[in-house]
Amino acid sequence: SKPSCGMGEAGGDTGGPGPGWVRVAAAADVPPGGLMPVDAGNERIVLAHADDGICAVEDRCSHQDFPLSSGQLDGCELECPYHGAAFDVRTGRATRLPAVRPVRTFSVEVRDDSVYVKVG
Repeated sequence: SKPSCGMGEAGGDTGGPGPGWVRVAAAADVPPGGLMPVDAGNERIVLAHADDGICAVEDRCSHQDFPLSSGQLDGCELECPYHGAAFDVRTGRATRLPAVRPVRTFSVEVRDDSVYVKVG
């Protein structure tokens, strides 16, 4: 089976998903194909609305620490604009050189039109 973003849908609950989860955006702020840099606790994260839903990865290319949020999302692949490295936003895996190390991923839940990321 192909990887997915670990995105959960839970309707009707007005609270957040629980401890360690941080509300980072309204779902409408991350349109399909869009990227959005957010802060969650001490983490710089980029939300990516990929084919499989909203994913979250660290906003830092593993090649030279440039922000991935200024890149381009194509399907589930996020390309860093500086040197062309690319990552699968579902798994964090580096998919194109010069990056060889993965980027960290974060669990995402969309609840009541809000996007939550688990950082704890």
